[in-house]
Amino acid sequence: MKEKKFSLEINQERCKGCGLCINACPKDVLEFSKEYNSKGYHPASIKNIENCIGCGFCYQMCPDVCITVKALEKARS
Repeated sequence: MKEKKFSLEINQERCKGCGLCINACPKDVLEFSKEYNSKGYHPASIKNIENCIGCGFCYQMCPDVCITVKALEKARS
């Protein structure tokens, strides 16, 4: 049996730091970055990727299409 794990990619230069993805995540995977992007925003960043269930709420909420969710398969031992 294979267990699915997920990866997230956030285009931090496109992100305007609105926080919609952070609020939409039911598993507390995202947070605001402490760093600024070139536009002066604190973009979203990943803090707990191991909690991600791949629901896609984050990328569905993003008005700037900054987030990509990818499913990874890992063989279960």
